[in-house]
Amino acid sequence: MKTIRTILLVVILLCASTVPAMAFRCGSNLVTTGDRKVKVQAACGLPTTKEIICPKKSSSCPTTLEIWYYNCGDNDYIYALTFEDGILTKETTQGSGVGNSYCLGK
Repeated sequence: MKTIRTILLVVILLCASTVPAMAFRCGSNLVTTGDRKVKVQAACGLPTTKEIICPKKSSSCPTTLEIWYYNCGDNDYIYALTFEDGILTKETTQGSGVGNSYCLGK
């Protein structure tokens, strides 16, 4: 019975984690998938660079697609944040950052 309680407690603690596996931290702010561009910019500042794949909706481009890159410097990474129709849908790293950090709070 004690083993079942221990296993149940471990499962509950693992499920209760509210921080996503991939989250981009800007100082004390956390940016996660589902956030809007305005929230990301308020939390993280302007990106180092932006790549606009599909600027407007059309038959060949059903969603507007932008990738924002944040170079967080020598001791961190370059983060790529992908937005579809203004909503953050994907966060990836693009290798090591270079030079000074351009990320707020880092």
